[in-house]
Amino acid sequence: MVVEAHETSGHEEHDKDAGHEGRGPASRPWIQWTTTAARVALAGVLFWAGWVKFTEPPALQRQAVEAYELLPEGLAGAVGYGLPVLEMVLALLLVAGFVTRFTAVLSALLMAVFIAGIASVWARGLNIDCGCFGGGGAVAAGETEYLQEILRDLGFLALGVWIAVFPPGRLSLDRRLGL
Repeated sequence: MVVEAHETSGHEEHDKDAGHEGRGPASRPWIQWTTTAARVALAGVLFWAGWVKFTEPPALQRQAVEAYELLPEGLAGAVGYGLPVLEMVLALLLVAGFVTRFTAVLSALLMAVFIAGIASVWARGLNIDCGCFGGGGAVAAGETEYLQEILRDLGFLALGVWIAVFPPGRLSLDRRLGL
């Protein structure tokens, strides 16, 4: 009996057995469904945060950004008005799974900016409500929750990174359009 030896990396047989014919780990169903769940979760958070801020009076939107004391007054107003719209647009793109990797990268970068902003006010000893889900502005010293807010946003950042690494997931326009 003669046995032929074939050199493989070991991945080909595993992928073939799993019905993936070498398309890589991102083609595995559990990864695709995890990406879809991450898209929906991050989209839900972004849309809720954007909607709550969008429906507030413009003065409160501006006040929340000004509380960080990072931007000039004119720019703080523009960010206060524009941020809710950006969050809702990113959310809709994530739900649709359209330009998924780009949207995920933008969402992750947005979370990194939020984390940096919260860390900045914490380091400077300012006492504010982050305004992440509406509200915002000065609060009493014992009412800040900077560590929890940073950890929460790190979780959202991780979702954005997952989506960027394993796009687009199931039920996406990108898959439908072959993008």
